[in-house]
Amino acid sequence: MENAAERQVSTPGELLGIAVRIAREAAETARRMRVDGVTGVRTKSTDTDVVTAADRAVERQVVAALAAERPQDGVLGEEYGNSTSAASGAVRWILDPIDGTVNYLYGLPQYAVSLAAEVDGVVVAGVVRNAATGDEWTATLGGGAWRDGRRLSGSVRTTLDQSLVATGFGYDAARRAHQAAVVAGLITRVRDIRRFGAASLDLSLAAEGQVDAYFEKGLNPWDHAAGGLVAAEAGLRVSGLDGAAPGADMVLAAPPALFGPLHDVLTELDAAGGP
Repeated sequence: MENAAERQVSTPGELLGIAVRIAREAAETARRMRVDGVTGVRTKSTDTDVVTAADRAVERQVVAALAAERPQDGVLGEEYGNSTSAASGAVRWILDPIDGTVNYLYGLPQYAVSLAAEVDGVVVAGVVRNAATGDEWTATLGGGAWRDGRRLSGSVRTTLDQSLVATGFGYDAARRAHQAAVVAGLITRVRDIRRFGAASLDLSLAAEGQVDAYFEKGLNPWDHAAGGLVAAEAGLRVSGLDGAAPGADMVLAAPPALFGPLHDVLTELDAAGGP
């Protein structure tokens, strides 16, 4: 007789279906709460790092939905931390309930629900949904990245000096100063810089080719798990610097033709260094 853990085994496509349905419901909650007015604003790591009642409500909603449907899975969420399953091959869901909380606070239309499914440390499915606009990007490991039924393949740009590059900044003042110095060194070598304020959306836009590449230091797993898979499945190379895995020191996503030149400039500028 199969046990409960065996009944929980799902394909990446099945996990994506769950993620999309739950993320859409969560995005609607975030959007509705924004219309009703932002409440419960608090700060976290610094005075500029905010969290709202909606961040907490959306995360609770997603965790409850996952627990009802897949009680043996773990969840890593931005606001309430990590719960894990001891079972081999267990799924861990990685959630950012509202990526772009400052945008949400100001009513700017770049904030997203980001939900990914990870199996044995590998992200196998992910969805990023812009709660303000309804735009949605999805991916499964080996199954490509998609938006509105259209398979994504990233930018066709081949030269760094003609590339539009997205990035972001941390909340700590010393880190921002270092990141600003990196941007100052980069901006004369690219077409221009964009800063939208939500890493999951930046990665998704890079997957779609609406920006040519993206980099940022200081991301947490929930910032890049789903968006990173979308970018990678669109054919972008997603990595840290000098062969490191994407993570807190650096996430760089770029098409193969741009990855090397942008990587080398970022290394020169010590983009993964500083506070």
